[in-house]
Amino acid sequence: MTEAAGRTGAEGPGTDRGVDRGTDRAAAAQTLREVFDAHELEWKEIEDGVFTVVLPGEKKLQTPCRFDVGSHALGVHAFVARRPDENHERVYRWLLERNLKMYGVAFAVDHMGDIYLDGRLPLSSVTPEEMDRLLGAVLSYADESFNTILELGFATSIRKEWAWRKARGESTKNLEAFRGWLEKDEDPSPTSPSTPR
Repeated sequence: MTEAAGRTGAEGPGTDRGVDRGTDRAAAAQTLREVFDAHELEWKEIEDGVFTVVLPGEKKLQTPCRFDVGSHALGVHAFVARRPDENHERVYRWLLERNLKMYGVAFAVDHMGDIYLDGRLPLSSVTPEEMDRLLGAVLSYADESFNTILELGFATSIRKEWAWRKARGESTKNLEAFRGWLEKDEDPSPTSPSTPR
């Protein structure tokens, strides 16, 4: 083998792979921009290949997400709820059971106990069709799980808020999803006024 051929064999493939990785990353980032725009989402590119996106929902009105386009993979991170006030084991067990049926992302907790949807996909999967499906999955999982997480992990706070609002004749519209069990829990006998928050 000639010296030139040796250099080509040693350096060429490595250089080509580097170019390919850069091209794949740029293409993936551009696909995300186009998909976000197509869905008229609120998004920003806070640095090259790192996007923040807000997904509008119904039960959870907004789900803030971050998409990180790396050299080999796309990272997806979506905030769902802060650390539960109570029943941590029950909440986390429910999330783990949900993970068995999910696509692209899974529930996870950070060191503070806050709840996220987290995923990592190869750049080859960053196509308009797959990103549509992924965005739909993240929005669906965050939205459909939100009230259950609140009911399991924040029931005491919800009861206090309900009592506080009813005692003052204020709207309970934002608690309508929990009305059934809140009214069932109410003691029909006279009670002393609730202490203000």
